[in-house]
Amino acid sequence: MILDGSRLKEKRLDILKEKIEESGLYPRLATVIIGSDPASQMYVRMKHRACEQVGIGSIGVELPADTTTETAVESVTRLNQDPLIHGILVQLPLPAGIDTEKVIESVSPEKDVDGFHPTNLGHLFSGRPKFVPCTPGGIMTMLDEYGIDCAGKRAVVVGRSIDVGRPMAALLLNADATVTICHSRTKNIESEIQKADILVSAVGRARFITAPMVKEGAVVIDVGINHDAEGKLCGDVDFKGVAEKASAITPVPGGVGPMTIATLMENTFTAARLLACKPVL
Repeated sequence: MILDGSRLKEKRLDILKEKIEESGLYPRLATVIIGSDPASQMYVRMKHRACEQVGIGSIGVELPADTTTETAVESVTRLNQDPLIHGILVQLPLPAGIDTEKVIESVSPEKDVDGFHPTNLGHLFSGRPKFVPCTPGGIMTMLDEYGIDCAGKRAVVVGRSIDVGRPMAALLLNADATVTICHSRTKNIESEIQKADILVSAVGRARFITAPMVKEGAVVIDVGINHDAEGKLCGDVDFKGVAEKASAITPVPGGVGPMTIATLMENTFTAARLLACKPVL
């Protein structure tokens, strides 16, 4: 079974558009991009197009690559104080020389639709998530939509980043899976991966996961966006070989990426609803 994130994204966005129209709210998302990295610029454009599709307003704040941490924080602070902005997304990675953690922590937790603020990560790891990081959140939506039950399953997450690996493990744990996180220091990593009923790879290495490493009938989620030696786009998983053993697998592209954007839109609407309910002081 191919887990089609592109198709599912369109379904979720259609539902979200109806909810926004019925709500009478006008959610607005602000993106902050620092520097001129082509990939980051492309991702931001995709997010703004999704906003247009569902009826979310959007503004873009563009800062030069030589921006200081203090200037970036000041820009975020102004967005925090703007009552017409409901969600704030700081496009990562930030240029070298900028304190990424300080910039992320400057985003108001109430507007942190990326789910990276320590407060929101704390809610997630305590089992009471408010805003979930968009890629792990999109993966959980995909598993649910395709009827893949995590309860009692052995899940292995390859990669321990704060934006994917760690929150992914927390969400799987919250869904009653038994979770193992593998990383660069894991001994006998192949044997750990072979135990997975549900495998999520976010290691960032082209075709790192091969068929002999995958359990027969496993569900395989490929978060990787890489280029091979020939410059071709590929994931962390050797799709052709692994697809023959997996019961379900995500393609690259068209798998996890579209669900990340759909979750961002859903988080922005959630932020708008929560802020609309907040009493005016």
